[in-house]
Amino acid sequence: MTAAKSERLSLENRLRRLCRTELPVDTVEMASYLIGKVVVHDTDDGRLSGRIVETEAYPVGDSAGHAFRGETRRNASLFLGPGYAYVYFPYGSSFMLNVTSEAAGVGAGVLLRALEPVEGIDRMRRFRGGAGLLDLARGPGRLAQAMQIDFTQDGLDLCAAGPLWLATSRRKAGAIGESVRIGLTRNVDRKLRFYERGNPYVSGPKRLRE
Repeated sequence: MTAAKSERLSLENRLRRLCRTELPVDTVEMASYLIGKVVVHDTDDGRLSGRIVETEAYPVGDSAGHAFRGETRRNASLFLGPGYAYVYFPYGSSFMLNVTSEAAGVGAGVLLRALEPVEGIDRMRRFRGGAGLLDLARGPGRLAQAMQIDFTQDGLDLCAAGPLWLATSRRKAGAIGESVRIGLTRNVDRKLRFYERGNPYVSGPKRLRE
């Protein structure tokens, strides 16, 4: 067995698919809970994965959230209940990946803002045009590009057998910081952004990473 394969098997042994019953239903609790968990995308060309190190909550009644004005054909995935993928394409620039929260029919979610790359790093570099390791998935648009996320994954069950899923590992999350969310013009003062303190893969200005 090659060293690379041995390392891969060791990593897989540390990953466990999350069950929906383990996920908090409350959106803010979910955003904090996901720090240190792992996103896995099993593609035809191999596995891509990364530790979640930064999230933003968009809870019920939040005017900055996509569910604020009710369910539409485009945001329907947000209303599936906790643990599904909601993918959108803001401003025609890049895809963004969210984990849905709250009970079915309610509508809310958690934006994944940054990952610490774990598997498939060489492929992530290609997808990201040769970007450096720290910038592969630092920011929600870069994250989706590195993990090969697009509308194909919208609505997928992240707790069921399938190509895109959430996992936990033996590596625990460090201290979790809180701050205001980044780049918003509505509800800008609410502390709904969570991140692993001191992790170099967290996005945003330095004052929001310490």
